[in-house]
Amino acid sequence: MKSLMKTNIYDVDNTIIIVGSCLKNMQPEGFKKLEEISSNIYELCLEETHINMAITKIGGMFRTNKIKRIIFASVDKSPHCIQLHYIQDELQKIMDLSNIEIQNYVVVDNELLSISPKIISLSKNLKELSDINNKVGGKNE
Repeated sequence: MKSLMKTNIYDVDNTIIIVGSCLKNMQPEGFKKLEEISSNIYELCLEETHINMAITKIGGMFRTNKIKRIIFASVDKSPHCIQLHYIQDELQKIMDLSNIEIQNYVVVDNELLSISPKIISLSKNLKELSDINNKVGGKNE
């Protein structure tokens, strides 16, 4: 596993995987499943690195035109790791990513659970989540 922020932007492959740096230790079997997809895995800790720095780095990697598929994978319930999944939204606002396949996973009980772009977007919209919760009879506690 390589450190995203210490890697040259040209050191990429067709498929890259960006994981929260704690994922390998917290979900080792889930991490092995990611290794089966690609050995080109980069670790990133968004508790140490500001998301804007990561966006710039990954944007530079995309500009090399080598990447055809990117996977973001995180542990669940981490306020820092969830930001991994927001990177794609920010990049799509500044560049065309239509030729890149983007996948998102959260690893729970060593299983890769696919997360849709709609769910990622919704997780950033607390008002909309509150409205949905109220519609299904939940309480805002």
